[in-house]
Amino acid sequence: MLPDPSLLVCEPGSGALRAATAVEILAAARTTLARRCRRGAALESPRAAHDYLMLRLGAREHEVFCVVWLDKRHRVIECQELFRGTLDGATVHPREVVKEALAHNAAACLLAHNHPSGVAEPSQADALITQRLKEALAMVDIRVLDHLIVAGGEVVSFAERGVL
Repeated sequence: MLPDPSLLVCEPGSGALRAATAVEILAAARTTLARRCRRGAALESPRAAHDYLMLRLGAREHEVFCVVWLDKRHRVIECQELFRGTLDGATVHPREVVKEALAHNAAACLLAHNHPSGVAEPSQADALITQRLKEALAMVDIRVLDHLIVAGGEVVSFAERGVL
């Protein structure tokens, strides 16, 4: 979701040309990062996944839970938005996640969701659903590599915190 150029014009020192340029820069950044995470692309670093998910989820005004499905060499199969919620939560159903994992023939995945509040700190509910999904997916030999929470310009990684 790109910002409304009319909002950027309101900033001191901004004009219509500068606002249009900012929107174009954001669009180009999204396109570049989407190419990195297209089908068959290997995720070269955690930073690439962070950047892609930040642009994909960071500006959302409602919570979205998505999964990046990966093959056994950790190449992207698809980034799929599975659940959409409200301002402060989304209901995630492990059964549906497992069903989609099998449909995509995934070997591993990255879980991700946003916090529209702007606070990236994981909640107890986030920790609980991560554990439930990890256990459910393990039953069908699919590894959860990370759960990333995006809030504005910040990304929190469960794996980097040693929680996963």
